[in-house]
Amino acid sequence: METQTGDGTRHGAERPVGRSIAGWTAVPRPGPDRLDGRYVSLERLNAARHAGDIFAANMGQDWVWDYLGYGPFARVEEYAAWLDGMAQSQDPFFYALIDKAGAKTGGVASYLRIEPGHGVIEIGHIEIAPFLQRTRAASEAIMLMVRWAFENGYRRVEWKCDALNAPSRRAAERYGFAFEGVFRNHMIIKGRNRDTAWFAMTSEDWPAIRAEWDRWLDPSNFDDTGRQLTPLRVSSGA
Repeated sequence: METQTGDGTRHGAERPVGRSIAGWTAVPRPGPDRLDGRYVSLERLNAARHAGDIFAANMGQDWVWDYLGYGPFARVEEYAAWLDGMAQSQDPFFYALIDKAGAKTGGVASYLRIEPGHGVIEIGHIEIAPFLQRTRAASEAIMLMVRWAFENGYRRVEWKCDALNAPSRRAAERYGFAFEGVFRNHMIIKGRNRDTAWFAMTSEDWPAIRAEWDRWLDPSNFDDTGRQLTPLRVSSGA
């Protein structure tokens, strides 16, 4: 049986509607110049400060650009010019990733597709130099970005990648993002088709994920050589 609510909305068992989000107001856009963790710092991207280190860290490793829509860059000046353009952007909003152990800049990541009115934000444009890959610092960088989003009222954090990018898909699931499907023929990147795999984490998922991240990142979980004693065990909410 169909009924009519006080605001004129018609619904019933055969026409369900989503739950009410009472008192919702738009959340803030990204803005902190710095996000600090134990092992990594995220600084607002600045080409003059960061381009040289990142270019040097990626030199001779052109495969790091395989799934990105730009790169590789032949000269540091070319890369610095690209970074400078990205540093001026508010969406995407870029950070440089600085490994605290060596005080070296080892990559970039950004917030993008930022929708404060819906509380939705994506983490992407992730490019991590080989020396920083598969480290606590790299993992913590993503956690810091996710943490900032949920602590500032976002309801959904997204992760998208080329469906053929197996390392990125594994990383998304390891971090706690739930796989939501593949958008076929989604883009043309560098003259090739890209099917896009979609992942997301919601504010309902976050408390359990945050607790496991905090446990895994604690220094007591690593031996004197930096090897983990117990692995990260995060399950998505999907």
